[in-house]
Amino acid sequence: MTQQVKFWFDVSCPFAWATSRWIKEAEKVRDIEVTFVPMSLSVLNEGRDLDPAYLEAMEANWGPARVFARVATQEPAKVDELYTAMGTLVHVDGNAGKKGYGAYDEVITQALDQAGLDAAYAEVANTTDADEELKRFHQEGIDSVGEDVGTPVVKLGETAFFGPVITRIPRGEEAGELFDAAIKLAEFPYFFELKRTRTEMPAAE
Repeated sequence: MTQQVKFWFDVSCPFAWATSRWIKEAEKVRDIEVTFVPMSLSVLNEGRDLDPAYLEAMEANWGPARVFARVATQEPAKVDELYTAMGTLVHVDGNAGKKGYGAYDEVITQALDQAGLDAAYAEVANTTDADEELKRFHQEGIDSVGEDVGTPVVKLGETAFFGPVITRIPRGEEAGELFDAAIKLAEFPYFFELKRTRTEMPAAE
């Protein structure tokens, strides 16, 4: 039976990127149907008293998230492809960590072109036109898992978790085994979290 997976992401998040690439690998060896849905670290951190440098990063992150929200509204089947295109530009090709409004404009343009999407989607990046859509998608993810989370949020069947948070991308059967383990944990309604201190940042590939 096909396992339904819903995956909320912010394209700027390296942890979401690593987890998404694991899910894409798991798709190759397990019967999985993944739906990618945007959420936003900018929405999550809106109004919070944070380090100024981090706030500049949150300003930059609005643009891509708004574009994903508009694409998810009008062409949801293309979100997966756009995430791969833009995520590769950000995390693999060295465009991560940009700061300030409009910082990802060029990346957005390139990714839309690579995914075969209308360049006009980029027009919402530096406006609030897609904010209602973005916040609706974001809140759906938060409602499924609770408030004390970041990205990614992954819903396995009827159970959603923050994570799995991984720093390396398993391939082949190893990706499938990690997926099996996540599914097994999701079967227990009283299981909530495992956690330990991270000792490395996520690998992009």
